[in-house]
Amino acid sequence: MSKLTRRQLLVFFGASAGTAVLAPVLGERLLGNGSTYAQTTAPLSFTPVRLPHPLPIYQKQVSYLPTGIGKGNILQPESDARLTNYTVFDDVIVPPEYERYVIVRWGDRVFPNPDEYFGYNCDYTSFVPIQGNLNDGYLVVNHEYVSYPFSQLAPETSEDVTDTAQFPITYPLIVGRNLPNEKNRELLGEFFYNIGLSVIRITRNNQGYYAVVRDSNNRRLHGLSGLRINSQRTDQYKDITSWGTLSYQKGDNNYIIGTGPAAKEVFNLSSDGLGNKIIGTGFNCSGGTTPWNTILSAEENFQASSAFFNGVTEAVKPDGTQLEYIEGTVGAEFGLVGEKYGWMVEVDPYNPNFRPRKHTALGRFRHENIAFRAEAGKKLIGYMGDDRRGGHTWKFVSKGTLVNPIDGNNRKDNSVLFEEGTLYVAKYNPPSDPNQAEGTGEWIPLVLNTTTNPISPSVLASVELAALGTASRDGLIKLPSRLSTGQEVDGGGFDVTITNEATALPPYKGKKLSDFYTSQGAVLVDAFLAANLVGGTPTARPEDLEVNPRNPQEVFIAYTDGAAGSDGYPDSRIFVVSKYSEAITAAQPSGALFKIIEDSADGTGRTFRWQRFIKGGEAGSEPGDGFANVDNLAFDNQGNIWGVTDMSTSAHNGFDTGAAGTPLDIEHTVVGAESPSVIDSNLNVETSNLIGVFGNNWLFFVPTSGQDAGELVPFAYGPPRCEMTGPTFIGNDTLIIAVQHPGENCPFTPQVTLSRDIEMLNLDGTLFNQKRTVPRGSNWPSNIEGKRQGPPRPSVIGIRRKDGKSTFV
Repeated sequence: MSKLTRRQLLVFFGASAGTAVLAPVLGERLLGNGSTYAQTTAPLSFTPVRLPHPLPIYQKQVSYLPTGIGKGNILQPESDARLTNYTVFDDVIVPPEYERYVIVRWGDRVFPNPDEYFGYNCDYTSFVPIQGNLNDGYLVVNHEYVSYPFSQLAPETSEDVTDTAQFPITYPLIVGRNLPNEKNRELLGEFFYNIGLSVIRITRNNQGYYAVVRDSNNRRLHGLSGLRINSQRTDQYKDITSWGTLSYQKGDNNYIIGTGPAAKEVFNLSSDGLGNKIIGTGFNCSGGTTPWNTILSAEENFQASSAFFNGVTEAVKPDGTQLEYIEGTVGAEFGLVGEKYGWMVEVDPYNPNFRPRKHTALGRFRHENIAFRAEAGKKLIGYMGDDRRGGHTWKFVSKGTLVNPIDGNNRKDNSVLFEEGTLYVAKYNPPSDPNQAEGTGEWIPLVLNTTTNPISPSVLASVELAALGTASRDGLIKLPSRLSTGQEVDGGGFDVTITNEATALPPYKGKKLSDFYTSQGAVLVDAFLAANLVGGTPTARPEDLEVNPRNPQEVFIAYTDGAAGSDGYPDSRIFVVSKYSEAITAAQPSGALFKIIEDSADGTGRTFRWQRFIKGGEAGSEPGDGFANVDNLAFDNQGNIWGVTDMSTSAHNGFDTGAAGTPLDIEHTVVGAESPSVIDSNLNVETSNLIGVFGNNWLFFVPTSGQDAGELVPFAYGPPRCEMTGPTFIGNDTLIIAVQHPGENCPFTPQVTLSRDIEMLNLDGTLFNQKRTVPRGSNWPSNIEGKRQGPPRPSVIGIRRKDGKSTFV
């Protein structure tokens, strides 16, 4: 367990000892089952939720063990934090001092057009007040993708659930009509309508709950917004302006525009002939809210393949335009050219006449979010992550300077700052002492005259090679394929590995980006591969980034997963990329929370320092802080940090998805990405299966002051197979969070209870077995609204204290 000392934590957060204060005493609590317990003196103002795995907080704090929906028991602190039995419940479980309530659900008719409805798989949330009133404002919610049980034809649907007579789908139950039973234009169009984002007005009612209200500004911006502009084309897509007969399916003129280099130098070359006009936004993951109250929505997994047909072409030519349409994809069906997706999209919640825009100066990659450093009279800075295995960490510095946004509801002068500036990729220098997770780094500009110097796979994989003699994915790094370097295709990506690096790398070294791209716009369109070319560090899936409110020179970064993948290999000198030894306490490649400390006072400089704050992995591993796959981050008004986990749906609680709910092999002796089972040598055990010990995805709290400063404190967990996303604080008293894909890729009826033994690591480094019981899928929130086996619905919820206190914690 690598918990920081109090002094280390204060230094880490840039705080002084004088900022540390103890939280109030815990009072008497009334639990859901009507039981009470005596007043307990403790520094926390809430009771940590008891998760299935041991955590140090449970040794010194009382904890709340759910025993049903709305029910639970208080467990006293014990040195032995093991639970030999654990039951997972189908709800958002919060501490007994709090309550959760649903604000809006997928399918809700909350728009002026009664045909339209709230989209699927809600992710990022943002609240902007109307005229400064925190009781009344616009909630902006991203919709990332569609998945089963939305439709049996959704991407990655398990084959054993496609019989809709046996396993119903949710679309007809919620939307009220049937989807086609084949992959055609109407089906793909409805898939794309369900992604993008929603803008809805919410108001706090007399009981203190936020609820949706009717407003003419309530609207959808979806994957096919502006489809009617296809009529301006001269190619085969001229007549494809609708996907059905309903009003919203007939297409509209709500197209998006581009700004910056790619809009000027690439989109004019696009095969759609639409120039700077763009049809829709999709794959919207997280985002950011500007100081002038516009929203930047991040287009993430836009890449299409035979499996992920609900996307567009990622690979581009040297001029930045797509190689070709990929047959069978939504991109090919509607003529969506790939170079116009994968951007940050700016939306004004207050003004539907503000045409949304994709800011190409911020780069095209699999955007997770953006965090701003914005001070009047100084350059605007944005920090971003490319959420893929081997993806990069980015910084944008505007050319112009920020003007004071006098009225955040009306003044949008600063939006122009996104149109011109420099995009930098982070290069992490390895630590001088391999035992210390800290070092220096530099920002490399992604401009045409930057020298190319890709990191060799054998260097990237050096730590794993030294430990195991082999490397996952052979140390893969991708570079742009060019005829001039001996490749067969002039465009797309080329795999460089330890096996071929001796001959493949030399043609890519010591040149300029201008030798590989025809314009600055083309460089930005192909930012991921261009960053590999110039020596940017491939990292462990950077997801959320947040600027430290106590010290704006510091930026926190959630690196979700250190394992290698088909896009690349994280630098093993910086990140734990696999399990390097059979020791059951060896470090696990389950992500970490890092921070960057800018050397320059205003953040515009080219050098920085980096540190690892907390490390993913079971708390009994070394290092390990008791979580896996940290994703979205948020700071509350008191400077405490909050985080949510993003463990893969396919391994929650150690069960695979699909109707069978097959138990996954979990053994702590696994080495590398996978190794033969010690129980059955005919089986291979995957390191990724270790996340099954952590149960459902959950929300944690790390206090930055008080007796428990630096401790990982569980606050809530979500329904089975869900991901909790987009935590947003409204004032001091309400947390809004999205519950994405409850019950993903599992039948919701008939509901089945799964049970198994899971091998787990105790805090003392020994193993124990736990009997885990969990619903196969989810019926949430239907089950808390009177429909016990009703359909699961991605939703946005509010969480608040029951006692009505003005401070959340």
